[in-house]
Amino acid sequence: MQQKIGGASESPPRRGYDNLRRQAQAHRTRADIAEAARRLFISQGWASTTVREVAREAGVSVPTVYAAYGNKTGLVWALVDAADLPADPKRLLADLGAATTPEKQLAAMAGYDRRLFERSGDLITLIREAGRTEADLATIYERVRRAADQTRVDVFSSWPASTLRPGVDLATAVDVYAALCNIDVYTILIHERGWPPDQIEHWWGQTLSRQLLDR
Repeated sequence: MQQKIGGASESPPRRGYDNLRRQAQAHRTRADIAEAARRLFISQGWASTTVREVAREAGVSVPTVYAAYGNKTGLVWALVDAADLPADPKRLLADLGAATTPEKQLAAMAGYDRRLFERSGDLITLIREAGRTEADLATIYERVRRAADQTRVDVFSSWPASTLRPGVDLATAVDVYAALCNIDVYTILIHERGWPPDQIEHWWGQTLSRQLLDR
C-alpha cells in the first residue's frame, strides 16, 4: 500500500525483497557451479578438471567458485549431498513406514537403490574410482558407504529376531545386501544384459527376500 506524503507516492521499503533476490541468485549460482562441476567431472575425470574450467563452464569467476565451495573436494561433497535427492529419500522413509512385512521393506530399499543408481550412478562411480588415488575422495566414498550400511542395520535390526535365515546374522545380512544391490551389478544388468530398471528392482527385492529371510 502506497502512502501519499505531500501529494507524492512513497513505495514501501524493498530491502526484504532485495535480500530474497540476492539469496535466490546466490542459490542459483551455487547450483550452476555444481551442475558444471558434475558435467566436467563425469566427462573428463575429477583429477583432470580444474577449478578454472569449472568456473568457465558455469560462467562465473574462479573466486566465486572458491567462495561457494572452497575447493574441488568441497564441490564433490556438495554433489554427494544432492545425489540422493532425485532418488527421493522421503519416499523411502514413507515406504518403509508403510511396509507391513520385511519383504516389503526390502522391496522399498531396492526401489530406492534403483532410483539412486539410475540418476546418480555416474557420480557414484566417479567418486569410487577417483578415490583409488585421491585420499579426499576415498574418504567421501567410505563415509557414504558407511551411511548406506547404517540404514540397512537400522532396518534389519528392527525386525523380530526370527526374521533372518538361520546362520545369517545382522552383519552378514548387510554384506549380502551390499553384494547384490550395488552400482556394479546395476551397470552390468543395464548395459551388458539389457535389463530395464524395473526388472532390476523387482529381482533385487525377490532375491534379497530369498537370501535373507527365514521362510
